[in-house]
Amino acid sequence: MSALLDRLKRIFDEGHGVELPGLRTDAAFAPPGEIRPAAVMVGVTDRPEPGVLLIHRPLDMRQHAGQVAFPGGKLDPGEDAVGAALRETHEELGIDPAEIAIIGASDRFVTGTGYDITPVMGLMAPDLPIAPNPGEVSDWFEAPLRFILDPRNRVRKQAEFRGRTREYTEIVWEGHVIWGVTAAIIENLSQRLAWQGLIDG
Repeated sequence: MSALLDRLKRIFDEGHGVELPGLRTDAAFAPPGEIRPAAVMVGVTDRPEPGVLLIHRPLDMRQHAGQVAFPGGKLDPGEDAVGAALRETHEELGIDPAEIAIIGASDRFVTGTGYDITPVMGLMAPDLPIAPNPGEVSDWFEAPLRFILDPRNRVRKQAEFRGRTREYTEIVWEGHVIWGVTAAIIENLSQRLAWQGLIDG
């Protein structure tokens, strides 16, 4: 077990062992009816300065076109969140599930489009070969974990959604604009993880 994996498991478990009010969710904007379960992979790279893998969705996708996202998608029948996150990461980036050490499942996030997303955090070796699926991924990048979790790098904005004003978070790193559901999941993780201790040891 690497030193980072050991620290990440400990900090993740400690941070998720308490009730934490005020976590972000868009449940109030979700359409009535069935909420569909989904999962995403928060893939952390095992470096001295850890990063997180993020993707850009293709511009011609029916939903979330062009947006920055974590690899992920809907659960298949009989599948749990961890299995779905590993499968989707393999399908979208070509990363073998055996290369990812699972840390744990974090707080579920209900989206305004009716998905109940479970973020799954995993640790992987740095610089693994990545083969993006062009049907689901137009580009990918690795953003520093320290940067995206730091509240000083978040901007709170407002927009109209289905006739109602809603707040959303935006994080910009080297021209990549992370916002919406992905930024909200990051914001929730930032509240759960003692991330400065994670990175600084």
